[in-house]
Amino acid sequence: MAEGGGGARRRSPALLEAARARYESLHISDDVFGESGPDSGGNPFYSTSAASRSSSAASSDDEREPPGPPGAAPPPPGAPDAQEPEEDEAGAGWSAALRDRPPPRFEDTGGPTRKMPPSASAVDFFQLFVPDNVLKNMVVQTNMYAKKFQERFGSDGAWVEVTLTEMKAFLGYMISTSISHCESVLSIWSGGFYSNRSLALVMSQARFEKILKYFHVVAFRSSQTTHGLYKVQPFLDSLQNSFDSAFRPSQTQVRPAQEVLHEPLIDEDPVFIATCTERELRKRKKRKFSLWVRQCSSTGFIIQIYVHLKEGGGPDSLDALKNKPQLHSMVARSLCRNAAGKNYIIFTGPSITSLTLFEEFEKQGIYCCGLLSARKSDCTGLPLSMLTNPATPPARGQYQIKMKGNMSLICWYNKGHFRFLTNAYSPVQQGVIIKRKSGEIPCPLAVEAFAAHLSYICRYDDKYSKYFISHKPNKTWQQVFWFAISIAINNAYILYKMSDAYHVKRYSRAQFGERLVRELLGLEDASPTH
Repeated sequence: MAEGGGGARRRSPALLEAARARYESLHISDDVFGESGPDSGGNPFYSTSAASRSSSAASSDDEREPPGPPGAAPPPPGAPDAQEPEEDEAGAGWSAALRDRPPPRFEDTGGPTRKMPPSASAVDFFQLFVPDNVLKNMVVQTNMYAKKFQERFGSDGAWVEVTLTEMKAFLGYMISTSISHCESVLSIWSGGFYSNRSLALVMSQARFEKILKYFHVVAFRSSQTTHGLYKVQPFLDSLQNSFDSAFRPSQTQVRPAQEVLHEPLIDEDPVFIATCTERELRKRKKRKFSLWVRQCSSTGFIIQIYVHLKEGGGPDSLDALKNKPQLHSMVARSLCRNAAGKNYIIFTGPSITSLTLFEEFEKQGIYCCGLLSARKSDCTGLPLSMLTNPATPPARGQYQIKMKGNMSLICWYNKGHFRFLTNAYSPVQQGVIIKRKSGEIPCPLAVEAFAAHLSYICRYDDKYSKYFISHKPNKTWQQVFWFAISIAINNAYILYKMSDAYHVKRYSRAQFGERLVRELLGLEDASPTH
């Protein structure tokens, strides 16, 4: 029985408060970069902007393909060629009879593993991931490469071996482009808008260009090395070990740790694309790699990085697997290889979501909640009746669920059909989506959880993409290296915000970056200007 308008108004704040309480550990997302933003911006379930409505349509099967009677739509990938009768679905284990199940328990402690003192500086947090021994190795490898290069192509009289101090300054100059958003680091020494006299005095432009010419993380390929990223792989391995030792993802009380697999925004700088000429665009080389991350959705800390080259002729190459579920399953397995047995909940997009993968992860103690698409997902083993749209759209907020073991397949309607596959949430527990204009929309708890955590990732990506190092080298290994450095800096800032040092000097993300640059350049006495 529907309640009257007054009762609905009285109930709405309580529902909103309950929904917020369920995800109180996401509070860091509202201010992860020291800057406030719109509530739930960029999330297809919460936002009411035109851009978000188009994003919602991109995830909804109903918006792209006209509804029709069951069997009228073309079968999704992996599905049978013909409509399966109900008894066949029951024989495959799927049933409309739902049962409650407790959430996976998580009793581990989480967060930063090291307590940083209140006096810790920006470079102290950065060097949790890029310590001096890693920088010293860059010094050795750069000098080795310069020596071999000159032996082969002739002496360079202007070259002097680089030192650790100079290597730190070199990184500082590169990192400064993530704050100024200027693609050419050489603008620091120019007389133009992006010039910075205080930074320019630390090192001459000629010396910087010499270091840039010879800079290497691994100078030479060993006889046993066949990996295309051999020039940067040791650094990626070291960075991964640092991420693992510095942070443990978790949530409060008995809520499981919740993480998201996705591709962060690493496209070209939109300002550059808008201002450069067509000739310059043609000269630019397309990115030759795909970068994926596993990210803690409570804090934004990127736990693991996976880089896959687009070139190569092997069966696992990106060219062979592009736009195919095999690639995305391989990426997911790689990103979750250290997550087994910890009862983490992993949120995934349509390209990763599949019954086979989720069942494989469940056996390893990894639970999943993923958005499903009849076009992008591997739908093998899923009932076809749940993947086709009815002739008449249901009312907003209505949903249908079928269950197989601990796995639930949800079809939820909200101006389009949204389908979810999960073994992390009980199908009988109710949730609610709060829209600023439309009010409350009922949904299963899994849908609410997906919306809450993906809302965070949308906000994180919006902020995160602003602080990429803007330097755009042509060599693939250097592109990967600077992306990895950008991720390390963002992780360093997240740990800074969770530390006592943040309560001493409450730097925003931009101020933290400026402080890091000046400390790497040996200008510790200068304070951020923003």
